[in-house]
Amino acid sequence: DGSALAQDMTAARACLCLWGPRSRDILGALTDADLSNEGFPFLRAQELEVAAVPVLAQRITFVGELGWELYCPSEYGLALWDALWEEGRAHGLVAAGYRAIDSLRLEKGYRVWGLDVTPETTPTAAGLAFAVRMDKAGGFIGRDALAAEREAGGPAQRLRCLVLDDPRSVCLGSEPVRFDGDARGRVTSGGFGHRVGLSIAYAYLPTSVDLGARVDVGLFGEWEGAEVASEPLFDPDSVRVRDLAPSAAA
Repeated sequence: DGSALAQDMTAARACLCLWGPRSRDILGALTDADLSNEGFPFLRAQELEVAAVPVLAQRITFVGELGWELYCPSEYGLALWDALWEEGRAHGLVAAGYRAIDSLRLEKGYRVWGLDVTPETTPTAAGLAFAVRMDKAGGFIGRDALAAEREAGGPAQRLRCLVLDDPRSVCLGSEPVRFDGDARGRVTSGGFGHRVGLSIAYAYLPTSVDLGARVDVGLFGEWEGAEVASEPLFDPDSVRVRDLAPSAAA
């Protein structure tokens, strides 16, 4: 009859994320599914059986590495964990906490909802305009506001990646950012990128602040120098995420 039912399934599903260069080797040993780039492309989802556990697998990542998010009924969560852990031991699998994830996602420039992106920011200002299709059939909530923003010449501010001069100075969030002597924004999120060896922060700054510009970040009563950097800082061609051969990434 054309009706639809929306049901909150949060408590009914467990989610385990298997990310890293050897994730395909680990997952492949537990399923008969084709996990190759051709059989399971990036940004695709498939229903699989993993170690006899029914799983909805999504080839997506929040850390800038090859991998999958694995969703299963909550009652199978422990069994799925045990199977992945046992198979992964030979591949050097480790259990990583959110601080590790946060460090990795900062290097890739992945935004965090509630910090880098909020109901008060637009996709264009957040650097996410690529994900918006303005000609979507039927339109969408917020389209008129985005169209007006574009007609006005774009957002007044944009989310920028900052690299601090001193890698020992690490932002925690909400630190003031000064440009040309005036406070022009605040850090939305920050941390240390262990793969690139840099202290990274993100902040909304006026669109006139270009790449390479020098800014100052207020940290514990001192002003620390920083540079507006091109992003992402790690694997800008997403060779690792998409598992591309060097020739394919060229």
